[in-house]
Amino acid sequence: MTASILFLIIVLIIIANQLFDFTFSFLNRSYRNKPIPKVLEGIYDDAEYTKQQSYEADNSRFSLWSSLVSFVGILLILFFDGFAYLDNLLRDYLENEIYISLLFFGILMFLSSLISLPFSLYSTFVIEEKYGFNRTTVKTFFFDLIKGAFLSVIIGGALLYIIILLYQTFGSYFWLLTWGIVTAFMLFLNMFYSQLIVPLFNKQTPLEEGSLRSAIEAFSRKAGFQLKNIFVIDGSKRSSKANAYFAGLGSKKRIVLYDTLIEELEEEEIVAVLAHEVGHYKHKHTLKGMITSVIQTGLILYLFSLVIDQPLLNQALGSNHTTFHFGLIVFSFLFEPFSMVLGILSNMFSRKNEYEADAFAKSYGLGDALISGLKRLSKHSLSNLTPHPAFVFVHYSHPSLYQRIVHLIKL
Repeated sequence: MTASILFLIIVLIIIANQLFDFTFSFLNRSYRNKPIPKVLEGIYDDAEYTKQQSYEADNSRFSLWSSLVSFVGILLILFFDGFAYLDNLLRDYLENEIYISLLFFGILMFLSSLISLPFSLYSTFVIEEKYGFNRTTVKTFFFDLIKGAFLSVIIGGALLYIIILLYQTFGSYFWLLTWGIVTAFMLFLNMFYSQLIVPLFNKQTPLEEGSLRSAIEAFSRKAGFQLKNIFVIDGSKRSSKANAYFAGLGSKKRIVLYDTLIEELEEEEIVAVLAHEVGHYKHKHTLKGMITSVIQTGLILYLFSLVIDQPLLNQALGSNHTTFHFGLIVFSFLFEPFSMVLGILSNMFSRKNEYEADAFAKSYGLGDALISGLKRLSKHSLSNLTPHPAFVFVHYSHPSLYQRIVHLIKL
């Protein structure tokens, strides 16, 4: 294989990926005016449904344009040897390969953020504002951006430095040590994310004493689930949309409820949503997901180690330098079809887990409360009630509202 052929393969993969996304987005748009299934009737009145359809259309157009800009941008970089140009520019000032790679990715990340900034601003302060979801101030928006960039530089930069150092020291066997370090980092982050990262962006306070906490604790005792940490997060600081999630492992586990969830749902509905989250823990979904991620990471690192030393990867990007960063970029392009398949499989397992968690909630007599809670949340967030089945299959990590309700009714 020549560098020209490899370059052509990369371009074809990028084009195929764009066509794939466009096709499924088109299918989803074509379902927008489908009749609402009978079990979902009554969620929206006529005015609300018109608003939901408008929201869906605005987001669809926005997604299309942002995707096209990314698509055109990456093709321009490839055809005009942008990666090679940046690498040569850095070599005029630096000699250390690790520093070159770190600065190379740092500049790419900065440019990517700069390009995506107008889209983020438009999404937050135009679309989300238009439909009453946005509660983010300009100050909070940019503070979040700065803090996110700082974390990426510190954490991402440190990890990348260690990985490149291992590569330079151990050659193609670097993947084993890298796998161990990345796995340790994933476990650490999973256990302490709520304690270390979340406080940088949101305030978490213990759920105050009252009927809701008593109801949650009563359910926890009934389900045989030791729950000491129930927190409320100030999600309303940024959006009116509601959520809840389960975080941590072992003694570090905690349930986090958005304040908007508490505002939007009735007490029994909140307990039902929490029961769903407990169901994930009882079925060991978090642990299984962690194990799957570790295995996938090891496989990807091993495959990467097989090709990282190939000069062809660098030549395909217009460079004669064999570097870690060129190898990583080309590998990420070539791995994209496999990544897409892994993503679809991951979504399939995730939807299966959601069904199991729903069933767990229903087994404690909370099925009707969960259905009414899901309907309220869907209405409040202007969710699409008629997504195309193929789009759901490819992109949804959760079953559609229709699928979840039908499954709960049949149990």
